[in-house]
Amino acid sequence: MSPESINLQGKRVCVTGGAGFLGSFVTEKLKSRGANVFIPTIEEYDLVQQDSIRKMLNDSNPEIIIHLAAQVGGIGANREHPAEFFYNNLMMGVQLIHEAWKRGVEKFVALGTICAYPKFTPVPFKEDDLWMGYPEETNAPYGLAKKMLLVQSQAYRQQYGFNSIFLMPVNLYGPRDNFNPESSHVIPALIKKCLEAKASGAGSIEVWGDGSPTREFLYVEDAAEGILLATEKYNSPEPVNLGSGMEISIKDLVELIARLTGFEGKLVWDTSKPNGQPRRRLNVERAEREFGFKAQVSFEEGLRRTIDWYKAKIGMNS
Repeated sequence: MSPESINLQGKRVCVTGGAGFLGSFVTEKLKSRGANVFIPTIEEYDLVQQDSIRKMLNDSNPEIIIHLAAQVGGIGANREHPAEFFYNNLMMGVQLIHEAWKRGVEKFVALGTICAYPKFTPVPFKEDDLWMGYPEETNAPYGLAKKMLLVQSQAYRQQYGFNSIFLMPVNLYGPRDNFNPESSHVIPALIKKCLEAKASGAGSIEVWGDGSPTREFLYVEDAAEGILLATEKYNSPEPVNLGSGMEISIKDLVELIARLTGFEGKLVWDTSKPNGQPRRRLNVERAEREFGFKAQVSFEEGLRRTIDWYKAKIGMNS
């Protein structure tokens, strides 16, 4: 039998990656629901190491763990560090789930990635299609490392009755995102490029690929709310997509960001660079049916908020 829904009021919740982009919104929402939140820092706990995981669990004594910590990056970072992305993400998750089970943690929420889907998944991606093929090559090591946590989650539920769930958020964006050009994802990278080009009077910006792939994006606060609703209400082995159900081509995305940032120069496509997965859009019916999650923030509104936040951060006047 599935446990009933959890009231987070007064619960001890350990959020790995709680100081990160998504984690900062998850921890804020947990606190607003009255949870006692423990945020392990990377300086104090290296979660790739088993001893460090045990120390974190001793220090936090959690009833619930929300595992957001991951080594992530865009296509460039995935191509340069495939071994690290595989090993670090796998070891963090596998050991953490195992130690959490041994300690009798009440609920474990594992965050996967839609990079785990096969390269040519029928659109929109349904959770049942997860095993139809190999992921897109540039991020397969990362995607597969995360996918193993689903296997583990289901196996530990089957053998031990461990209440572990697995969520797969689509590409996130929003305020507090990573704008470092070495490791940022497409939206912050484009916002930064457009604003810098506009400020310097540059006549063009360069964009990777040919603009044809499509992507779906979920505003970070919506994602945080989805994670908390699942933590409270979802207790089943099947993985769940967290998305907005929208789809936009990279070409249209670049043009939209250029318009919202006021950059009027030329867009130069570097077709020698990889496109990544051809299309991405999720079927989001399971999340709505199982725990009532539906994205609230429209894409253009989310982009405006993100641009405004970044401009304020770098001291650029609107």
